[in-house]
Amino acid sequence: MSFNRRNFFQGAAGAAALTMAAGSSALAGNRGAKRELTDSEKLAHIAVNTWPLRPLFSMGGSSQRMSEATEAMQKKYGKLTLFDLPAFTKERFPGVYHMDVFSGFFGDRKDESMYTSSTFVFNGQERKMMEFDPSLPSSKRWIEQLANKYASTGMLCHHISNNAPRNICVPEDNLRKEGVETAKKWLDAAATLGAKTMRVNSGGPRLTPTAKAEGGGYPKNDEIEGYLTRAIESFKEMADHGGKVGVKVTIENHWGLTADPTNIRIIIDQVNSPWCEASPDFCNWEHEYMLYHGLAVVAPYAHSTVHAKYWNRWKNNDIQRSTRVMNEAGFQGIFALEYEDGPWDGVEGAQHIMKEVLAAL
Repeated sequence: MSFNRRNFFQGAAGAAALTMAAGSSALAGNRGAKRELTDSEKLAHIAVNTWPLRPLFSMGGSSQRMSEATEAMQKKYGKLTLFDLPAFTKERFPGVYHMDVFSGFFGDRKDESMYTSSTFVFNGQERKMMEFDPSLPSSKRWIEQLANKYASTGMLCHHISNNAPRNICVPEDNLRKEGVETAKKWLDAAATLGAKTMRVNSGGPRLTPTAKAEGGGYPKNDEIEGYLTRAIESFKEMADHGGKVGVKVTIENHWGLTADPTNIRIIIDQVNSPWCEASPDFCNWEHEYMLYHGLAVVAPYAHSTVHAKYWNRWKNNDIQRSTRVMNEAGFQGIFALEYEDGPWDGVEGAQHIMKEVLAAL
């Protein structure tokens, strides 16, 4: 059967928009104590996330602990590719039709023509890897096939959690520009998949530079100001491209520059584009006070995507409270279920998060 993906995305987006609009209206009404959301309205605000499922994909951990976890999960659930995700979602997360996919799971590992060699520095060590390049002819065909698969199953790729664009804020302009160009290629791919948003990390040092004392002992941080200036320039360029293809660029509270929620707001304010916004994560913070206070700082800057996470790194990880922080800020978008680590496997953890988010909507 010939499948018109453009018409599907328009139709599916329209249907999803109606459901989301009803759910969003009800969310607003719920805050005004008008009525409770229906189950379908709540589920319209949920996305399955591939990160908790990473042991089921070709990418896995290298430690013995992770190898054992990978073996156990694959024995229990089988192996996955992004083509298997719709059926897996329908089986394990009934009623959910949005998906948040990780860039590291793109491509067919058996086809080397989809990959290019990349060299980068991680935690001070230089690494080399073969990385999916969405601009290559074979990669474009693969993305088209994936888009058709999602369309034919009635599923929507909502967000791409992307680690491929790097060095977005670094002083080496050639590396920064290379990172921006990589992001543009991925934005084109995201548009083909029908994604609404795509995360791009700021790059730069994993730990932000600290301030130095100046006259009278007042702190001053010229170094971080430079990183911010370059991040603003890069995100503005990416947002301009995202506007052309219809995909928003989002900033997540990851490491480095974006570990501080105020820096996220600075970048978004300075970029000043509807195509650049925040995509907060419930747990990616430097200390526990940030779990709710930091989230409240960036919540008004998020409109489309949130990573609802459980992580046993923190002892006070109240998913319902975090969900309410987003609700109170007027968030009416998608909660992607991103279980990191804890007492469950990735599927069970994501299912736990879903129950908690649904209870708070």
